[in-house]
Amino acid sequence: MYKMKKEYILESEKTWDSIAKSFDKTRRKPWQECLDFIEEIFEESVVADVACGNGRHLIPCTKKCKKVIGLDISRKMLEIVKEKTIKENISNDYLIHSTAEDIPLKDSSIDVVLYIAGLHNIYGKENRIKSLKEIRRILKKDSKAIISVWSRYTDKFRKSFQNKNLQNKKTEFGDKQIYWRKDGLNIPRFYHLYGKKEFVEDLKEAGFKIIKVKGVKIKSEIYNDNYFAVVNK
Repeated sequence: MYKMKKEYILESEKTWDSIAKSFDKTRRKPWQECLDFIEEIFEESVVADVACGNGRHLIPCTKKCKKVIGLDISRKMLEIVKEKTIKENISNDYLIHSTAEDIPLKDSSIDVVLYIAGLHNIYGKENRIKSLKEIRRILKKDSKAIISVWSRYTDKFRKSFQNKNLQNKKTEFGDKQIYWRKDGLNIPRFYHLYGKKEFVEDLKEAGFKIIKVKGVKIKSEIYNDNYFAVVNK
């Protein structure tokens, strides 16, 4: 297993381990944006699903692609993925316990990357940029990645970010603790909620060429609650 040392990383691992089973109950349906992206992947591709969670996008990839590497900070999440792949007789998946900031894969070794709803859980802009640079590093030249983040201006959260002057000066604008309260749990999770402009700027700072960025309503009724970007190296 990949060794992780930083205190905030260990705290994040503990958080996601503690909610893994509950999370899996409510996160089983893959997002259409990801399925559309996966549909365009060549069958001989080697795919990395970074922050793969409970495998809801990894499993569709295994049925389309030659090899899928799932990486996640949570061992419990990876155990859930393995249970599912065994149940479905999937044998082309490889799971790695890893952060998204130090990915134990070789330079230019991956044809396609999925990085869905993981970037926004990394504490600190510097660490998020490092993570994006890692995604770019492992991609082959001219290869694509799909990356998604939560929007800070969703129906649920936009009021708390409308006045920057009221924000906690000790945290980055966009940082928020969001509690997981299903199944009797009450566990805070760190999120950095993105504006579209900031998302684009971070992708560019990491060296990506942006193919497209779009906002999507997944649970919101009025405002986009997620941003999806397709980028290449």
